[in-house]
Amino acid sequence: MIILQTDSNPFISMLPLLGMVVVFYFLFMRPQQKKAKAQREFNTKLDKGSVVVTGSGIIGRISKIEDEVVTLQLADKTFIKVLRSSVSKEMTEVLEKSEHGLSL
Repeated sequence: MIILQTDSNPFISMLPLLGMVVVFYFLFMRPQQKKAKAQREFNTKLDKGSVVVTGSGIIGRISKIEDEVVTLQLADKTFIKVLRSSVSKEMTEVLEKSEHGLSL
């Protein structure tokens, strides 16, 4: 006859689950939090004259920065207003190094 041990500690049976939560945090959540923090810092340091790309792929030069609205110059006499949070990355150095460049 097999006798089961019933006096095991419930904390020990939860250790694998806690271990998976810790691994999940460090593999997935922590890197995502770092990316979000870097994006927030980038959006607060936007400068007039920088060439940027929006989340939808529009490339333009920053001509005016208000509180939460950035005015981008797409071409001569062509301006659009976008939210500061929609600016995803800066392209000034990349476009200066490219052969074709961008004439804004």
